[in-house]
Amino acid sequence: MPVSDFVRSAKSLAFGRARSLADRDLFHKVSLIALFAWVGLGADGLSSSCYGPEETFKALSAHPHLAVFVALAAVVTIIAVCASYAQIIALFPSGGGGYLVASKLLSPTLGVVSGSALLIDYVLTITISVASGADALFSLLSTEWEPWKLPFAFAGVTGLSLLNLRGVRESVLLWVPVFFVFVGTHVFAIIYALAAHGAGGHLVSTTVRDVHTAGAELGWFGLFALLLKAYSMGAGTFTGIEAVSNGLPILREPRVRTGRRTMVYMGVSLALTVAGLLVAYLLLGVAPTEGKTLNAVLCERLVAAWPHATGAGFVLVTLLSEAALLLIAAQTGFLDGPRVLASMALDRWFLARFADLSDRFVTQNGVLLMGFSALVMMAVTRGSVGLLVVFYSINVFITFTLSQLGMVRHWWRQRRAEPAWRRKLAVNGFGLVLTTFILISLTAVKFFEGGWATLAVTSVLVFVAFAIRRHYAGVQTQLRRLDAIAEPITANSAVPVPVPTPSTAPELDPAARTAIVLVNGYNGLGLHTALHVPRAFGDAFRNVVFLQVGVVDAGNFKGATEIEALRAHTAREADRYVPWAQAHGYGATALTSIGHNAIDEIMRLAESAADRFPHRVFFAGQLLFTRETRLTRWLHNHTAFTLQRRFFLANLPFVILPIRVGE
Repeated sequence: MPVSDFVRSAKSLAFGRARSLADRDLFHKVSLIALFAWVGLGADGLSSSCYGPEETFKALSAHPHLAVFVALAAVVTIIAVCASYAQIIALFPSGGGGYLVASKLLSPTLGVVSGSALLIDYVLTITISVASGADALFSLLSTEWEPWKLPFAFAGVTGLSLLNLRGVRESVLLWVPVFFVFVGTHVFAIIYALAAHGAGGHLVSTTVRDVHTAGAELGWFGLFALLLKAYSMGAGTFTGIEAVSNGLPILREPRVRTGRRTMVYMGVSLALTVAGLLVAYLLLGVAPTEGKTLNAVLCERLVAAWPHATGAGFVLVTLLSEAALLLIAAQTGFLDGPRVLASMALDRWFLARFADLSDRFVTQNGVLLMGFSALVMMAVTRGSVGLLVVFYSINVFITFTLSQLGMVRHWWRQRRAEPAWRRKLAVNGFGLVLTTFILISLTAVKFFEGGWATLAVTSVLVFVAFAIRRHYAGVQTQLRRLDAIAEPITANSAVPVPVPTPSTAPELDPAARTAIVLVNGYNGLGLHTALHVPRAFGDAFRNVVFLQVGVVDAGNFKGATEIEALRAHTAREADRYVPWAQAHGYGATALTSIGHNAIDEIMRLAESAADRFPHRVFFAGQLLFTRETRLTRWLHNHTAFTLQRRFFLANLPFVILPIRVGE
């Protein structure tokens, strides 16, 4: 078997066979119904019940019954944020994550702050989920296995990265049984704890007594500070709520209805689980135990009176489902992180290649970057959940606050056009007040404990984004100067370029010498490339064929309608070159196609053109910067040089024409 065939077979086995745009069921196959979206996008929040309530409970130390108030605050927060994001879903049906909401409703500058905060948060989501999963799993083993916990966490991040390269549905469906085992065992544990230990009002009286004791010891200000710290340590609970609005493009049509249904599943399950576990800890008198999670201690106390085999089996299944769900929770980072990165790349805040899709229609560069970043974070923190919890959740409230501010501004502007603007403004207004208060509180509580590091890294990422955007803006300014010749008026004359009628257009002779020019839209770069051909080769060519491929990326891979619109736009842009070439005396036509991989699709189209025009030479323009740097080379893909090698291997003549631009 040839090496290339072996590589393709191995790739198909590992990541699945390539998908085709011609498949009528393509979008059905890559989208998620609400139930599966709950698994893929809701696991982040639900899994936080494995460590969020525990961190809250530990923070209360000598006054555990204050957890009742933290539980109530958590439920109120979840309801408020879910209701606010339900309105964002309706307003942004094609995807309204924090980056897009802030960019469109506030400003691009605040949008990049929100997007950068989300990216760091998603990296932390992956890291803390896998690290917590490792903690839960190794709490079932003896201490001699402890040295293997960090290598296991590294393997978990790597495995999830590879799994997500297969596709959205494939990375989610695998975990559906485990997800519902977790839900079933934890719902049973909470209900059993309430039924068996919640009678007699003992919890109420004990809580009242604990409040008076804490007030006497700490003062009312100290009591409030203690509650605030406990709430902040469990704030990671809320980090997955925005995932649905970010992930709308991967949901089944109608997306708004699917998104809202997913949001209900997520909000109800999250509120009941977090509050239920905190109350269950109190009812059973759970206390931190070295080497075990609080949920492990809770389960052991629940089954203390059961037959040994039954009780041990329940504990084992429950804790294994927790460990697995924590791994599933990392899916939110892998599903939504690359999507946010792709949106920012399309707006030129980051490299355009982060919007590229693989043959499985996955933003593979984003998936790999998120996985690599999580590995770095895992190495820096050595998988310490306690340390990661400090870093976690500040950023998501930056995004929450900016999103709510944008929505408040939107409803105020729409007050004359939207009949229900007061109700909608009230929902997002309450969300704004709540998330702003939480953001300030989290920053104050966590800043000197390590939260400053999260804000510092986010600030660096924002700086990098502005530097990249500045470079691309400078290049775009230069390209607009090239685009001047794309106007119907020449630069040196007020006389329009003559456009021939069909009867006077030069005939296209396939047997004549043909220049096949690769273009990307009707613009100055394409026209300069075409003009360079006669400058370099005189009258050697009688025909000019324009070859263009429309790239399917994260920005337009949203449905069959968008794909057809891309196909039509690509053909329309390429066809604009034809009368221009005919006006200069050439026989001309345009050949177009669309695909996820520009180079592969160009080669397929080029080989077809080569068969039709036997006496042909291919030409492509390449931007040549007058002051090229390493950054310049890194920010541009240099597709022409990759194509040159592919064309030479296919025995097709290929010429690169340099198009010089400044910066």
